[in-house]
Amino acid sequence: MIQHAIVLAAGEGRRIWPYGEFRQKCTLPVANVPAVRRLCQSLKRCGVEEIVLVVGHGAQQVRGATADIEGVRYVTQRVPDGTASATLLALETLPEWDTVLVLYGDIVTPTENLRQFIEAFQGSNCEAGLLVAPLGEESSHDWICASIGEGLLREVKGHPRGGSHRLCGVFAFRPAAVRYLLRNPGFAAPVDVGGMPPPEADLAASLQLMVEEGREVFAAESTEFFVDLDKPWHLLEANHRVVDYLCAHLERDVIGEGAEISDGAEIEGRVHLGRNTRIGRRVVLRGRAIVGANTEITNGAILKGNFVIGDRCSIRNYCEVGSSAIGDRCIIGHGAEFSGVLFKKVYLYHYCELWGVFGEATDIGAATVCGTLRFDDGETVHRIEGRPEVPPAYGNATYFGDFCRTGVNAILMPGVKVGSYCCIGPGVVLYEDVPSKTLLLAKQELIRKPWGPERYGW
Repeated sequence: MIQHAIVLAAGEGRRIWPYGEFRQKCTLPVANVPAVRRLCQSLKRCGVEEIVLVVGHGAQQVRGATADIEGVRYVTQRVPDGTASATLLALETLPEWDTVLVLYGDIVTPTENLRQFIEAFQGSNCEAGLLVAPLGEESSHDWICASIGEGLLREVKGHPRGGSHRLCGVFAFRPAAVRYLLRNPGFAAPVDVGGMPPPEADLAASLQLMVEEGREVFAAESTEFFVDLDKPWHLLEANHRVVDYLCAHLERDVIGEGAEISDGAEIEGRVHLGRNTRIGRRVVLRGRAIVGANTEITNGAILKGNFVIGDRCSIRNYCEVGSSAIGDRCIIGHGAEFSGVLFKKVYLYHYCELWGVFGEATDIGAATVCGTLRFDDGETVHRIEGRPEVPPAYGNATYFGDFCRTGVNAILMPGVKVGSYCCIGPGVVLYEDVPSKTLLLAKQELIRKPWGPERYGW
């Protein structure tokens, strides 16, 4: 098996705002586990013995998420000048290697996908290889794309007009390919006439250089789901994909020590309950759930779909929850309706209706509502670093950063994004994105006139 892997985890992640500003995006939770930790665990299951993590922006967050994994060590990329440069930096720390995997740290895919790629590449004689995925409903304008044929890479092009496959950020190199990393032209990838590649040494450009010089580059197509955490809606997609995948692989019920399910609960589906977790009377669960330790789901809570729920949560009092990833110590209380992703310690105490992603330690006031449908049934246009984009899915969800709160009766229109460290005051009707570290209050105008019995003829 391939024994060495390099995971690139130094990028700033500006496009995934409001989550990349104060977080390293590869550490964002996917079914309650940081994405880069999931990736490293998958590599270990594939037989990789040594993982070199290239860190930069948010380096300590990456270390905090992975330091207890055996065989992981770190290299710092002090100048963020591209993935090819980062790979070369890590290779300098590997004295002897035969084949090395290189992966972007913010990708989300099942272990089977990586294992199949590794096995297929080992069966080839190519100096380099990559994993590609069909674009589906996504626009080729948003990705570095690849043309493939007969198991080989034909061409790489950045954000082209038309394209069938995109690069997945999973590569394999043998020592003979290193010279092409060194000869990288310093621009992200070849582009169509009028295209504008950023000046950075991207691995895609090195692969294209190999193709142009007649070297065979192995190309394998992804057989499982694959998500790149690039935009905020990808975080919602990745969580839903992984939650569904994990729940689909529940072969039997697992009841941890001290856990219990009330005879008065209505359960239709498999459950995996951690230690001392309790499902109480009048609870309705129609679907599958993986629940952590010391969590209580009680008193008429309604759950429909698939769930990954963390430790020490309280889901109670006739709330209604759709398919979701729910972090540790969250509260979903009386009359709350929710579906999506909650980071750690999010409070939805009562009477709110929410769909989307809600950052850590966020408190949602009573009667806060997030719109999920536009009055005109049109598409919601998002601005990503000033560029208008229409997501193929999850465009109408709401995206809250970390450490936020809302007052009572706040209303957020479909697709609104709220930065970290924000407070949306009571009665605010929010149509636009809110920058981080903002307090937003409604200005009320009162009209006062005389009134009394004389107005009715007395």
